[in-house]
Amino acid sequence: MSVNFHNVRFLQSVFSTKNLPDPLYPEIAFAGRSNVGKSSLINRILNRRNLVKTSSRPGKTQSLNYFVVDEKLYLVDLPGYGYAKVPHGMQTSWQKLITVYLEKRETIACVVVIIDIRHELKEQDRRFVEWLRHMEHTFLPVYTKADKLPRGKQARNADALDAGLTLKPDERVLFSTKSGQGYEKLKSILASYSKG
Repeated sequence: MSVNFHNVRFLQSVFSTKNLPDPLYPEIAFAGRSNVGKSSLINRILNRRNLVKTSSRPGKTQSLNYFVVDEKLYLVDLPGYGYAKVPHGMQTSWQKLITVYLEKRETIACVVVIIDIRHELKEQDRRFVEWLRHMEHTFLPVYTKADKLPRGKQARNADALDAGLTLKPDERVLFSTKSGQGYEKLKSILASYSKG
């Protein structure tokens, strides 16, 4: 299925699941710990610099941000889970928003789970992937910031993350927003979920 990822528009920010847009297209949700590079990755896929707002401050994304791609897909930028410099009550409300969305939204085709390849597997990431499996969601781990490591270390770290998440290498993508590594592969996988 061909999808023009450059043909994209911002649709809306959703602060309550009561305000979700009409389920016109399959949805690709992007999830990850705060400050893992989620917004940068989405901008790279869409070939835009600042369509998705990036910030060095964790907790920037506070809503479900919907983008329409080629009138065939929704891309949904979720708030980061884990550490964020925001009041606890606000963070709890985001987690509830993410949970209800992932539990109830029937048009979710895939959840892209973004994990920093430079670090050992974090417990939050492992638990999140386990929960997605329990929910029987299709998910795709993307090990990002691959350009920060030499190839040998990339492979070793990827193997360790695979083992921790019980994945095979063909079930995830190594990605770099800077070098473009994994860019075509990821776009191809996402396009496969699009509406005909």
